[in-house]
Amino acid sequence: MSGCNQAAAPAAAASTGNKIKVAIDPVTRIEGHLKVEVEVSDGKVVNARCFGGMFRGFENILKGRDPRDASQIVQRICGVCPTAHATASSLALDDAFKVKLTDNGRITRNLIFGANYLQSHILHFYHLAALDYVNGPDVAPFIPRYKNNDIRLDKATNEIGVGQYLEALEVRKICHEMVALFGGRMPHVQGIVVGGTTEIPSREKLNIYAEKFKVVKKFIEEKYLPIIYLLAGPYGDLLKTGVGHKNLISFGVFPMDGSGKNTLLKSGAYTDGKDSAFDHNQIKEYVKYSFFDDKTTALHPSKGQTVPQVDKAGAYSFVKSPRYNGKPHEGGPLARMWMTNPELSKTAQKALGIKKMRDIGDAAFSILGRHVARAEETLLVANAVEQWLNEVKPGVETYVPAPIPESAEGLGLTEAPRGALLHYIDIKDKVISNYQITSATIWNANPMDDMGQRGPIEQALIGVPVADIENPVNVGRLIRSFDP
Repeated sequence: MSGCNQAAAPAAAASTGNKIKVAIDPVTRIEGHLKVEVEVSDGKVVNARCFGGMFRGFENILKGRDPRDASQIVQRICGVCPTAHATASSLALDDAFKVKLTDNGRITRNLIFGANYLQSHILHFYHLAALDYVNGPDVAPFIPRYKNNDIRLDKATNEIGVGQYLEALEVRKICHEMVALFGGRMPHVQGIVVGGTTEIPSREKLNIYAEKFKVVKKFIEEKYLPIIYLLAGPYGDLLKTGVGHKNLISFGVFPMDGSGKNTLLKSGAYTDGKDSAFDHNQIKEYVKYSFFDDKTTALHPSKGQTVPQVDKAGAYSFVKSPRYNGKPHEGGPLARMWMTNPELSKTAQKALGIKKMRDIGDAAFSILGRHVARAEETLLVANAVEQWLNEVKPGVETYVPAPIPESAEGLGLTEAPRGALLHYIDIKDKVISNYQITSATIWNANPMDDMGQRGPIEQALIGVPVADIENPVNVGRLIRSFDP
């Protein structure tokens, strides 16, 4: 994880004509490795590029292996969302093995993944993004930070934020313990496998999970949600900053019945102001500005190949550029909440005077709008966890065995906390012949595509105010609002 305890990265500036180029390398307080360059003119960003500097190559590592190894190996892609990769991989394997989960297996998976969602969203706001809005004492991890970091909270509110930062560390630990109860450990769970889960929940473990969950839900309701709406006062301009393409995509997550189609957070696409049903066949990945062979461009993931070309002229990222129906689409909590359009929390209704997610309107497509969506989604998932605890049956089987097929294909579609996640597997002679992954952050932090369209973060940076090029605070705020 790149500098996730640092408050700021050095901003290197260079002048070109009337434009000033500012590079943030690395972008700190994110879960990964990212460099961003912006061009600033008249105090605003006029161009932006996201550089993904790491080649992971898991698709090539998996070739020739036992298909059942995939759900373990792919978790090493990311230390913060291994549970999402385990889920997507297991869904792809379920599809290839033609396995239908038991209800108890489905619910137990949801309890594992749901606890991870709660942890990830709390982590994102408090320990990655909060220091964009709250000043801690002059000790690590609250320093180093920009000299002019535009903190607008009064002293009392700031102290509340710092206290919650520390409390959230304990709450995250409790969430990890909830994951480990049925997942075996965290990170890199062992309990999510093709056919269901390895753990049959006992009444004793369910009681332990439920007791821990009470602490987490209380924190979400009484601390996390209220502070998000406290920020809307002094940082109200950030509800109008960072719009982007305004196209959204969600694959859906948390199956609520055996069909797999009815999910807690809905699938769908929102393109140019219009809703449409999600169709995975509309996905293609482009590589004109990515360090991959141009012969692999404009392919659906099921036809995809991972052929790195590190000396490719014009390329600037190891991230491919996925497009839905030919256009960039943002994934993540905003997309999922926009598709689902649930009733908002009482805290939101009181603070904003509105009832449902889409009532927020254009303000949702903003730096703070993304934080609102994430916090509201955290409560929505917490409420669902409560429901699953009432539905799960102690001592009832959660696993369906199935033989490895001689040859088969499988597609796993889910949602990592930070966005839409796709795993594809092709099995030949009982081993993996091709495996493709379209990771969640790839949807948001991708470079320009073959058609000249910027990626979602790149586009959302256009127009972001930069009052001080030595301290590009809003650039960092915008990037972190996506949770890359």
